[in-house]
Amino acid sequence: MTNFDLIVIGSGPGGYVAAIRASQLGLNTAVIERESLGGICLNWGCIPTKALLKSAQVFEYLNHASDYGIKVGESTADFNAIIQRSRGVADGMSKGVQFLMKKNKITVIKGTGKLVAGPSVSVTDEEGKSTTYTAKHIIVATGGRAKQLLNLPIDGQKIIEYRKAMSLENQPKRMVVVGAGAIGVEFGYFYHSIGTEVSIVEFMEQGLVPREDADISKELAKLYARKGMKVYGGWSVESVDTSGKDIKVHVKNRKDGKMEVIECDVVLSAAGVTPNTENIGLEDLGIATDRGYIKVDDFYQTNVPGVYAIGDVLATQALAHVASAEAITCVEKIAGHHPEPIDYNNIPGCTYCVPEVASVGYTEQAAKEAGHELLIGKFPFTASGKAKAAGHSEGFVKVIFDKKYGEFLGAHMIGHNVTELIAEVVVARKLESTGHEIIKSIHPHPTMSEAIMEAAAAAYGEVIHL
Repeated sequence: MTNFDLIVIGSGPGGYVAAIRASQLGLNTAVIERESLGGICLNWGCIPTKALLKSAQVFEYLNHASDYGIKVGESTADFNAIIQRSRGVADGMSKGVQFLMKKNKITVIKGTGKLVAGPSVSVTDEEGKSTTYTAKHIIVATGGRAKQLLNLPIDGQKIIEYRKAMSLENQPKRMVVVGAGAIGVEFGYFYHSIGTEVSIVEFMEQGLVPREDADISKELAKLYARKGMKVYGGWSVESVDTSGKDIKVHVKNRKDGKMEVIECDVVLSAAGVTPNTENIGLEDLGIATDRGYIKVDDFYQTNVPGVYAIGDVLATQALAHVASAEAITCVEKIAGHHPEPIDYNNIPGCTYCVPEVASVGYTEQAAKEAGHELLIGKFPFTASGKAKAAGHSEGFVKVIFDKKYGEFLGAHMIGHNVTELIAEVVVARKLESTGHEIIKSIHPHPTMSEAIMEAAAAAYGEVIHL
């Protein structure tokens, strides 16, 4: 079969979700994938990195077992076994997507897809043979890849990106991480926890997780420094010398111009993600782009009828759950349903370092710039009975409300398991809950989630446990 109702190019968390939802709605659907089903997220991103981080957390638990009244022998981290476990988890998840494709009767086409006139899709297989497939609707979901900096060329050996960082043959003794977003701080935590000496260099003056609320960045920097990592916030990488046995990273303080040289065994470039929009036929069809990102309307149709785009090829948040939400919205619109456009100010962001970071909505600075008069409440986990009992009292919950109407403007959390807490705020904001409604919603005790209620109460001067 070469004709379908819908063809999806790419099988990441945008592509495979689009295909499944389309099949559920009765569309004869095909997915084109050149590598492994599940895309970067399942194979080289979200899932295997969490497996690595879990190994690091277990290792930390063992090294601090005495804090819980438990005596254990000396523990060592088996780097290769940790890497193998991570790859095993990823492989299992990819096989799960294969099962979902079969269950939903979705045709999987192996090869590299390119848009051609029609619009149609030409697929080139591993042997170089090309076949053209036609469909009423085509969704581009080709995802993104590690961004390359001009003065930090990735060679896969001394200067690496995230895929290589989770499959190294040997654990480096010293690592410099360039970029302190989610990828940078997660890998920084992982390698530091198993014994690598880690330095993190971030161009933005705010330092770690620079897109988060400033209070979160300060707290994470303090906790990382306490762990023994060195953080260069507001420093630029001027050059990297890889000619000798030791790599020399030349960095410059953007405020005072001070220069410093950091020696290491490997440099991890974690400067963000760039879209995979080259050589997929966009120019041939005249599909509009901006800075490499595909331009779409509220329901993800491009300027070419019948061609849509979702996920990291758009200038929206490069997150798996965003791609999945865009996929469902796009397909439901194609199928004649009436979905709501996505509210991109109510997208939760999660960073799985230790302690975890989670946020949604306005930062304090952004809320002020939007003209709101604010009520802000903070509740530290040092005052949480559950956090103290669990041995995880670092961090806090910060909530932001509009003073006049009580609108829940945003929430910012740092601490143990906060990536599981943030969904409460997402739902509350979706339902337009006010600060008082959060306070009057009885939270179970003792739990970490109580901190959200307590922070809301602090904003209104009603907090009990501070």
